[in-house]
Amino acid sequence: MTQTFCRFHWTAAVVAMVAVSPCTLSSSVSVLPAPVPGQTAAASENRSPSAAPNGYSVRWVAEGRTATVQVSGLSLATLKALQSPRWSLGDWKRVLAVYAESEDLALSPDHPPMLGRYRIHNGLLGFEPQFPLDTGVAYRAEFHPDQLPGAQSAKRAPIVAAFKLPAMSHRPRTVVQQIFPSSPNLPENLLKFYVHFSAPMSRGKIYEHIHLRDDLGKEIELPFLEIDEELWDPAMTRLTLFIDPGRIKRGVLPLEEIGPALEAGKSYSLIINSDWKDGAGNPLQAAFEKRFRVVEPDRGPPDPGGWQIQAPQAGTRAALQIVFPESMDHALAQRVIHIVTNSGKEVSGDVTLEDQERRWVFVPSNAWHSGTYQVLVPTTVEDLAGNNIGKPFEVDLFEGVHRRLTTPTVKLPFEVR
Repeated sequence: MTQTFCRFHWTAAVVAMVAVSPCTLSSSVSVLPAPVPGQTAAASENRSPSAAPNGYSVRWVAEGRTATVQVSGLSLATLKALQSPRWSLGDWKRVLAVYAESEDLALSPDHPPMLGRYRIHNGLLGFEPQFPLDTGVAYRAEFHPDQLPGAQSAKRAPIVAAFKLPAMSHRPRTVVQQIFPSSPNLPENLLKFYVHFSAPMSRGKIYEHIHLRDDLGKEIELPFLEIDEELWDPAMTRLTLFIDPGRIKRGVLPLEEIGPALEAGKSYSLIINSDWKDGAGNPLQAAFEKRFRVVEPDRGPPDPGGWQIQAPQAGTRAALQIVFPESMDHALAQRVIHIVTNSGKEVSGDVTLEDQERRWVFVPSNAWHSGTYQVLVPTTVEDLAGNNIGKPFEVDLFEGVHRRLTTPTVKLPFEVR
């Protein structure tokens, strides 16, 4: 039965894995209280305003690589009607749509508008694009007054406002800062890499700039799970790069027909090309290469019972350290593990991972008090092979789990004296 999996199913599964990311993949609506008459919105910058004789005005307000569209001139009655629960997302898009155009993307009649958030605030109808804007791309906002609620006018041409980010320096400055896992020895069933850049990057066609080669320089065929969504963090400085799970999990067709992407006993290089453009449209300052050797696969789930907690001393801001017996997933361990007091109050502080992600280091914002604390570890935390606490990555979804934990969080107590 496991052989029924296909690339589509894996794509859906991986998108679900990153559903906790602040980035969403859909437009949304946010309606704030209607303004009092005469209120206006403050703008940091006004680009390409467009007005019509009936008093409507469309403008872009830019700050760095972000920009919003603002439509003014709407009556209080119209603003109130826009707040109706019956006003759907499709209705919003018919009133105000924003498009991106570039040299390699001709705008066709059925080209979808950009994703983003619609909102009403301070007497303005606004749209905030979901992702940062790119240089070299022309953006166009189209406002259709005849699509407003209760509009009686005949269909007519929209009010259009164009926008383009100003050109930046063409000197390459952005670099690949780090690729995680940082260890030079990685398991054969490694699940993912994290690529960190020093500045925001551009979106689209990323797999043209990423290569996995063996120690003889041979390109590995389709090692990554190539999905259109591109798993960036909101700042566009960290890319999550999944090895195709079909090349990892035993009993599925890609692994049986093509073989594993990585093989124990061999060495590989993950290469990032220098022609990859950053958010300013400039190539990277240099190519980046991570060399690593592949060791035997890791098929056992992490066991917090084997973690060593090194407690700090009361009255200091000394670091609490947790030593893992194996390298852990960098992003998850940094984000999901927390410290709480015995009463359940979270302790604020900064987290880093050291020693090839085998040491979790927490420095509190304030000095420690004497008492009992707990390390809260969600069972979703992963090792490098994607094994969760109590659930190996290779568990067959149809056969159940023998060692799956019933609690979503593991608690590890420690004393500060």
